[in-house]
Amino acid sequence: MQKLPFLYVAESESKGRGVFTSQSIYTGDLIEICPVIVMPRKELKIIDNTVLFNYYFLWGKKQKKCAICLGYGSLYNHDYHPNARYELDLLNKTIDFFCIQEINAGDEITVNYNGEAGDEKPVWFDKKND
Repeated sequence: MQKLPFLYVAESESKGRGVFTSQSIYTGDLIEICPVIVMPRKELKIIDNTVLFNYYFLWGKKQKKCAICLGYGSLYNHDYHPNARYELDLLNKTIDFFCIQEINAGDEITVNYNGEAGDEKPVWFDKKND
């Protein structure tokens, strides 16, 4: 696992715990490489009934599996217009986090759970019940 030494976990306003930086991070910088634990599709139904439901990533070329991201990876909070992005590295079984706009010391690092910055498709906790 590789991460910037100045990352830390703290309470995020209205989002629970989140990942913050004590130094500036610049566009294009690698923030963290997180190893993952890949689980087979059949275990998704089990995980969906646990607290881990809010923390796993869909995994694989067809996203039929799931992965638990180690390091700080599962603690980055969601924002539709984030300051970081992630890439799934299927070969090395890691999720890599990169800065997409300057992040100042003391700022929270956020990613779009839809995978692309600006994708405003509602995520599971923003969907309204019909």
